[in-house]
Amino acid sequence: MSGERAIKRVGIVVKQNHDEAQKTARELTEWLEARGIDAAGGPYIGSGDDRTFDQDVDLVIVLGGDGTMISTARLVGDREPLVLGINYGSLGYLTEFRIEEMFPALEAVLSDNYEVDTRVMLDAEHWRDGEQIDSGRILNDVVINKAALARIIEIEVNLDSQFVNSFRADGLIVATPTGSTAYNLSAGGPIIYPSMNAIVVTPICPFTLTNRPIVVPETAVIELKLMNENEGVVLTLDGQIGYTMRAGDSVRIQKSRTTFNLVQPINRNYFDVLRNKLKWGR
Repeated sequence: MSGERAIKRVGIVVKQNHDEAQKTARELTEWLEARGIDAAGGPYIGSGDDRTFDQDVDLVIVLGGDGTMISTARLVGDREPLVLGINYGSLGYLTEFRIEEMFPALEAVLSDNYEVDTRVMLDAEHWRDGEQIDSGRILNDVVINKAALARIIEIEVNLDSQFVNSFRADGLIVATPTGSTAYNLSAGGPIIYPSMNAIVVTPICPFTLTNRPIVVPETAVIELKLMNENEGVVLTLDGQIGYTMRAGDSVRIQKSRTTFNLVQPINRNYFDVLRNKLKWGR
């Protein structure tokens, strides 16, 4: 389907300490090179190696699970290659092909017979005393939460510079549609269909039960401000990178210009994945 892009260079991302994935990567490199395609060795996820690919790649093949895919969203930098996720167990939300489907899926991509599922990402900036101290790109969610035994925290939320509410809660989640089936779901937030142009703001264990999740446009600029000093408040991006927050710190979140472009099987049914992962009807 999509095809205006010729696949000339492929990046391979491998889950660290996964022997089968590393074996697959070697076979994959040989398969690609036999077809005149340059295979760029990628970072090993989980090694703390957060470099992006040295050169432009047209396709990234991810050998691992959904966590490896979420890490890959950071590693592609500002480029927008196609991303093909290969899972070694049951299908993931993001890793849409089983290992035995890998070579047929690649053949389909090389012959332009595939569909692209374009996922929105977010950019988050952590501000303290008028200075930006950290930033990151997010595929799933931005979370502020307190340590297990710490007192309840207060987070002021503004949307496009308009005051929304001060949430007194254990924390707050800002999730993309992709991230709506992660921590957001556990906290009672809604499942958002992946192609929806929306972001959900979900309080974690709010002090007031009428504080419910709010679905807002993806174009909104969301600002979260930690109002009270507390022991052990942490800002977490995609459940993988964490920063300590102090009273008065704020987090500014907006839609990224970069999208995450998943290769998906033709005629794939998102609800098959939901039923399987969430064990609906069992």
